[in-house]
Amino acid sequence: MNPLTHEEITMRPVTFIEHDGTAHEVAILEGESLMEMALGSAVPGIDGDCGGEAACGTCHIIVDSKWISTVGTRSEQEGQMLEMSPECESSSRLACQVTACEALAGLTVRLPEFQM
Repeated sequence: MNPLTHEEITMRPVTFIEHDGTAHEVAILEGESLMEMALGSAVPGIDGDCGGEAACGTCHIIVDSKWISTVGTRSEQEGQMLEMSPECESSSRLACQVTACEALAGLTVRLPEFQM
């Protein structure tokens, strides 16, 4: 399988869905975290208070289960942060811990109602 071209990646952004259903499409910036991409695009509901250190839980995203193998599972530290949220699901991740790459083209994630 050939790698995606820059144009194909740009056409298939990561989509952040707010709790109210509002969608925000963000162009993939390979090598940046999903949190950095969301903050750079002013996606409401992603705060990133700790600057990407997995120490605050304010970039909580919920990944569709079909994407978990691509996105990867959370680390123990990440899990400890997420488990403090009443909205934590088995597919919850911290956006600061997910690095964008061409394999994530087309990814859609949901945001919880509240960030912790």
